[in-house]
Amino acid sequence: MKELLRTNDPTIVTFVTALLKAEDIECFALDVHMSVLEGSIGIMPRRLMVADAHLFMAEAILRDNNVEMSRV
Repeated sequence: MKELLRTNDPTIVTFVTALLKAEDIECFALDVHMSVLEGSIGIMPRRLMVADAHLFMAEAILRDNNVEMSRV
């Protein structure tokens, strides 16, 4: 699995997940439940992972939809 996206905005994760599923690209969100530890203040970024073979296509989908791919 490769990291496609890292963001503090949960709506971006939901939007990108919908975009990828529409193109039959499976993705997996990590750190979604970190709000239990952080107190729901949004300081822990959520990560969206895709299979290595789908990374190129997933990045193209994000570029086509003007979603900034921020990674550390």
